[in-house]
Amino acid sequence: MRKYAIIGLGHVGAAVAFQLVSRGIADELILIDTNEGLARAEQLDLQDMQGRIDTRTIIKINDYSELADTDILFITAGNILAYKEKQAQGNRWAEFEYTKDIVQDIAPKVKASGFHGVAIDTMNPCDAITQYFQENTGLSRQQVFATGTFLDTARMQKVVSDQFDCDPKNVSGYVYGEHGESQFTAWSTVRVNGLDITELAKERNLNLDDLEEAARRGGWEVYKGKGYTSWAISTCAVKLSQAVLSDAHAACICSCYSEKYGTYVGQPAIIGKNGIEEVLTLPLTTEEEAKFKHSADTIKEKFQTFEKQTN
Repeated sequence: MRKYAIIGLGHVGAAVAFQLVSRGIADELILIDTNEGLARAEQLDLQDMQGRIDTRTIIKINDYSELADTDILFITAGNILAYKEKQAQGNRWAEFEYTKDIVQDIAPKVKASGFHGVAIDTMNPCDAITQYFQENTGLSRQQVFATGTFLDTARMQKVVSDQFDCDPKNVSGYVYGEHGESQFTAWSTVRVNGLDITELAKERNLNLDDLEEAARRGGWEVYKGKGYTSWAISTCAVKLSQAVLSDAHAACICSCYSEKYGTYVGQPAIIGKNGIEEVLTLPLTTEEEAKFKHSADTIKEKFQTFEKQTN
């Protein structure tokens, strides 16, 4: 019995739920939202479609006690109106002001439920709020991780694949660091159809900085047109959850705890049934390692600053 739960049924939470049900990934799904009417509506809508798909998912709502035997818990809560207000102010990190309040509300309930599965976060600021959730639930660092730069890496793959006219899945490599402005593409890890992109860039006279900026802008372009993002981030979250449930021991970039830098940050890890089975340390160039340290330090410093300001 593959049992999932989602806390927060906004655009991302609803997109996750749709994928879990339409693809037959979840045998049982718990939907939790402070808006009871919304939770009920999503339940009914997902139930209505099951007469036209090949699988069946049992769907329940707003019962934290159901988390006791839940395998995967998605934290997708947020406040889209407050988010847009912060974006207008040009202060993305200020989201921590209200996502912290959300964690303070849900963490005791998650803890009281006896949940002992794996939690995957999509809330922002992704790295910092994941650490805050982990600390407030008492779950292990192994059990709690976030999508982090898994999505940013997919955006890099898309931009590079467009440039080289190949399938994005034929582009490997990672975007490291903060799910935010201090992230960077570790070009030394990137391969296109198995070939080193740095060598290909020299041959084609390509500017990798331009490709990196295009990948960074991708999310903002989606947000500008839709007012939110949903499909790509929900796909990333579901894919990570499948690596957990199948004990895949898959190498994925995600936001997990770095012992070296003392913070959650986007880095490659092995994902299996216990969550983070192992954090991978890949050989980076001196410049890339410096960027990684800067990004991790940025997360840690901002986390400490905002935590003090909102206490």
